[in-house]
Amino acid sequence: MLIYLPIAEVSVNAFLLLGLGGVVGVLSGMFGVGGGFLMTPLLFFIGIPPAVAVATEANQIVASSFSGVLAHLRRRTVDLRMGCVLLAGGLVGAGLGVLVFNYLKSLGQVDLLVKLCYVVFLGVIGALMFVESLRALRRSRKTGAPPAKRRQRTWVHTLPFKMKFRTSGLYISVIPPLIVGLIVGILAAIMGVGGGFIMVPAMIYILGMPTKVVVGTSLFQIIFVTAFTTLLHATTNFTVDMVLAVLLLVGGVIGAQIGTVIGTRLKAEQLRILLAIMVLAVCGKLALDLLLEPSELYSLGAGGH
Repeated sequence: MLIYLPIAEVSVNAFLLLGLGGVVGVLSGMFGVGGGFLMTPLLFFIGIPPAVAVATEANQIVASSFSGVLAHLRRRTVDLRMGCVLLAGGLVGAGLGVLVFNYLKSLGQVDLLVKLCYVVFLGVIGALMFVESLRALRRSRKTGAPPAKRRQRTWVHTLPFKMKFRTSGLYISVIPPLIVGLIVGILAAIMGVGGGFIMVPAMIYILGMPTKVVVGTSLFQIIFVTAFTTLLHATTNFTVDMVLAVLLLVGGVIGAQIGTVIGTRLKAEQLRILLAIMVLAVCGKLALDLLLEPSELYSLGAGGH
């Protein structure tokens, strides 16, 4: 069933969009990521213009993340205090990101920037997560049980402005969470992502938060940052396609509930390695597109104006 998307100015199968929304919703519930890192490239692949894909996907992430957070709040796996600190940095980052996005859009370089950002960030994060997850799996197999974590003092513990985060069992400086939030906010605006694929590893490996708490807290922050990003894109770029957003939203909300149930039945190490494989797969596809289809990025025309 083909429907016309007024802002994107293309016709797309409605059931395909519902299905894509559902898959991304499952990922959102399982891993604590908004799913934009997967959905935005998929929207490129089915012919949605990059500026519309980025702005509209931010809108869909709000709904799937909200659905996921409700499920995690019931399980009490959301650190609200940490979420608010991350959010403060995220809102500032989102504002900066939209300014950069608008400037590059005026230069006609948005498509290239978004794809290059995906390849770089997904490649680095995916590789680091994959290596760390393999190590964790090997350790758990050798001992027959997940290893007991010893909290080591790192540079994070030496910084000032410390705050107690009871749900996470941490007493650390608010500076690292603010910086993580700032970076994620910028990425949300430029790449149309919730930023969970950056935030989840950062919360685990830099801040030292427990994996089960990380997922719900990540989703909590993603809701507000992506909602703010959508508002900025809608009022400055006019690139939010509501028909596209609603179809992705319906699939996403249903998928998030299913993903949350699946996520609670898998071990933390298994969740991390699955997410790492998915991140690397999307990175590989985008890198291939940039390498194999240069004609889409540069075109040579006959001289004359």
